[in-house]
Amino acid sequence: MSAPENTRILLGITGGIAAYKSAELVRRLVADGCEVEVAMTEAACSFITPVTLQALSGRPVWTDLWDDRARGAMAHIELVRGRSLMLVAPATADFIARLATGQADDLLSTAALARDCPLAVAPAMNRQMWEHPATRRNVERLRGDGVEIWGPDEGDQACGETGMGRMLEPERLAEFVARALRPRLLNGLRVLVTAGPTFERIDAVRGITNQSSGKMGYAVARAAWEAGAEVTLVSGPTALVPPPVARVVQVESAQQMASAVNAFVPDIDIFVSVAAVADYHVLNPSEQKIKKDAHILTLELAPNTDILAAVAALADPPYCVGFAAESENLDEFAEAKRRRKRLPLLAANLVQEAFGVDDNALVLFDDEGRHPLPRASKLEQARQLIAHIARRYQPA
Repeated sequence: MSAPENTRILLGITGGIAAYKSAELVRRLVADGCEVEVAMTEAACSFITPVTLQALSGRPVWTDLWDDRARGAMAHIELVRGRSLMLVAPATADFIARLATGQADDLLSTAALARDCPLAVAPAMNRQMWEHPATRRNVERLRGDGVEIWGPDEGDQACGETGMGRMLEPERLAEFVARALRPRLLNGLRVLVTAGPTFERIDAVRGITNQSSGKMGYAVARAAWEAGAEVTLVSGPTALVPPPVARVVQVESAQQMASAVNAFVPDIDIFVSVAAVADYHVLNPSEQKIKKDAHILTLELAPNTDILAAVAALADPPYCVGFAAESENLDEFAEAKRRRKRLPLLAANLVQEAFGVDDNALVLFDDEGRHPLPRASKLEQARQLIAHIARRYQPA
């Protein structure tokens, strides 16, 4: 995540089987640069030991309202001062009910009332408990009080049933933490991102595609989501798990991607075209597998629509951002592409340094010139790109 400086998180753990996931969550947050302080209820200590959380966080774990480490014997005050975020994961139905009614009879619930930082809870409970009217009322009351509800998820549960109520996985919770800690540079704006390769069918099993992994496009979608935007991700075939954006549309061919983009363009503010779209498609793909023989196979190809150029040429286009992957003469070819397509901003890199890897070096081109971004992870590059877009974007 590469957390902002002075990121101090209070992680509360309550007594549910999902408490075992909290160990991995602590590990991820610490690896992302967060300082994590852990506070546990008495029941939570029956599911996972404070020693485990102390080893992972590198800090003593708080379990007692009267902990003598606190100045003036006020542990609930000591815990929450100077925190960037308080997250309770897992949050049981009992804790949610007590929080909704303002009860404060242990360290964690008292700290929740005494905090001066944002609070988020990650519910974890049996599906019937989650669906119970009392739980639904309590959750809505917390939302009304400004508490963020992260989850739950649907799937298999420890009780043997299947349904809503699973705590979000640590990786997904870490994404929500990253979002909570970052400035909402695009708050309320609607952003459309394309990502991945396209696949142009030759026959039932073969096709024309490229080496794009989709990592950069998915990173841009996540960075825009972190910045507060309502994000729609239109993705070609990838092996990636999409970020928790508003909508994900899976497509295969360039024509399908163009249709999806056209459906959303009238209602968006910013369009970031990251996908490596095939320039051509096969005119007459075979419905059956073409059998191999000794003859030369000839394919008739036709050009695909240039999706980005078509959107940028609209009478009232969104703010359009393009990507260029070049193998040589990066500055010359990228700037020429930007001017040809009349784009306010274009991000460019060398294909030999970008495809299939987790880090990247980008150069941004706009009317004010050339803006190189130092090599970093694709997510960090995407965050810098989104910050640049936020500085340049002017609503119509």
